Amino acid sequence: MSDTFEHQWTRRDFLKGMGSAAVGTTLASCSISGDRSAKGLTEEALAIKQVVRPEDLEKPDLTVGYVPVNDCAPFAIAWKKGFFRKYGLNVKLNREASWATSRDGIIFGRTDAAPVVSGAVTNARIGAEGARHAPLCAAMTIHRHGNAMTMNRKMWDAGIRPWRDYNGDLEAFGRDFRNYFENQPSEQRVWAVVLSSAIYEYFVRYLAAAAGIDPLKEFRVIIIPPPQMVSNVRIGAMQAYMVAEPWNSRAISPLGKGKEGVGFTFAQGKEIWLGHPDRLLGVMESFINENPKTYRSLVKAMIEACQYCSKPENRAEVAQLISERSFTGAKPKFTRPAIIGEYNYGGFDGKERIDRSLDTTIFFDIPDNIPKQPNEHSTFPWRSRSIWLMTQAARWGQIKEFPKNAEELATQGWRADLYREIAAEMGIASPQEDYKVESPEVFIDKKGFDPSDPVGYLNSFAIRANAPQRFFLS
Repeated sequence: MSDTFEHQWTRRDFLKGMGSAAVGTTLASCSISGDRSAKGLTEEALAIKQVVRPEDLEKPDLTVGYVPVNDCAPFAIAWKKGFFRKYGLNVKLNREASWATSRDGIIFGRTDAAPVVSGAVTNARIGAEGARHAPLCAAMTIHRHGNAMTMNRKMWDAGIRPWRDYNGDLEAFGRDFRNYFENQPSEQRVWAVVLSSAIYEYFVRYLAAAAGIDPLKEFRVIIIPPPQMVSNVRIGAMQAYMVAEPWNSRAISPLGKGKEGVGFTFAQGKEIWLGHPDRLLGVMESFINENPKTYRSLVKAMIEACQYCSKPENRAEVAQLISERSFTGAKPKFTRPAIIGEYNYGGFDGKERIDRSLDTTIFFDIPDNIPKQPNEHSTFPWRSRSIWLMTQAARWGQIKEFPKNAEELATQGWRADLYREIAAEMGIASPQEDYKVESPEVFIDKKGFDPSDPVGYLNSFAIRANAPQRFFLS
C-alpha cells in the first residue's frame, strides 16, 4: 500500500465523503428528535430518605448530561432510585447528542457534570489536537469495558474473523487485515470512533500497529456520534467502528424482516487492554473549588449508583431501564448482552459466539480474572492511566511530544485525592497509591506499561507518529 494514502484524495472522493456524511446526519436527525431527557422524579426517588439537606449545599440544583449508550446506566439509576436526591441534589438529566457535546457542555457551563470519554480530561489539560483546552477534571471512573469494535460484511467476506478465533495470533490477523485493505479504494478505508480523544481511537490505532499495520497511512479514522454508527455502515460511509454498547449488538442483529445484520464484533475493548477505563465523570475545576460540598454529594450519588449497577441481581433491571426512550431508546435485547455479560460476537457463518463473562461491563466490583491492587474498585481514577493516555496522544501525533509536566497534569486532572476522601466517608477503602504498573498480560501485544518511564514506553513502539525514518541506498 502507498505511504501517501492520506494525500491521495480527489475532488470526487471529497464530494462522495460529504454526501455520506450528509446522509448520516439526516438519519441521525430522524433517530434523535426533540428533547428525550428524563424529566421529573420517580416515586421511588421521592420516597428516599435524604442524608444531606439541599440547603446545606452550595448548589443543590444541577444539570447533568448523559449520552444514549449503556454508559448512561449509573446516571439513570442515580436519578430513578433517588441517589441524587439522597445526597441533597435536585438533578436535571440532559440527553447529549454526542460525546463532543457532552464534553463541551461541561466546558462551556451548559451542564455541571457529565460523562466524558477517558481521553477527554487528559487531552483538555495538554491541549491536544481535536480537544478543547480547558481545566477539566475526572471525579471518578463511571465504568470499565462495555465497548467493542464492529466490522462490516465485506471485511468478514475478506476472511477477517473475531479476535477470539485467532487464538492470540496477531500475525495471522495482520495478514487478513492487510489483505482486505490492499484491495480497497481510499473511500473504503474508513474506521469511525466517537471522539478524537476517546480511548477507542487509541485502541483502533493500537490494534492495527500491533498487527504491523501503520494506521496513519493505511486508513482514515473519522468521528461519528454513537446512534449514527449502524446506519453509516449500512450505507457504506465506513467499514468499521468502535463504540459503546448497545450499538455493536445492534449491528449484529437483523435490521428487519428478511434483512441480516450489517456487521460482526471483531473484539471487545477488554481484548485490547483488560481492565481499561472507559467513561469518566467530568467536571470543571472551578466547580470543585466553588462547590466542594455539592461535589462530594455528586460523587457519592454516582458511586452508590455504580455499586447498584454492579450487583448481579440488579443487572437485568438496569438493562431494562436504560432501554427506555429517555436513555438509549434501544430494545432490551440490545442493552442486555453487555450489562448481563452474555455478549454475542455474531458472524455470518451461523456459528454461536457468546462470551459469558462477569467483566463485560464493570461498574464497581472487579472480577477476579483482572489484576488489581488491594482495595481497588473500578470507580477509582488511577492517575497512571492518565499518563498512559498522554503516551497515546503523543504516539499518534495529537501533541508534538510527551509533556514534561505529565505528573502535574495527571494530579490536576484526575482527582484521585478527593475520590479517596469521599469514598472513605462512605466506608469504602481505596488504593493508597495513585499510580500502578499495568502488567504485560493485560494488553493484546503483551507490552506492559510502567508509568515511571512513559517516554521509554512511547519510544518502544516502532509504529508511531514522528518515528525515526530509515533509508537504505542500493
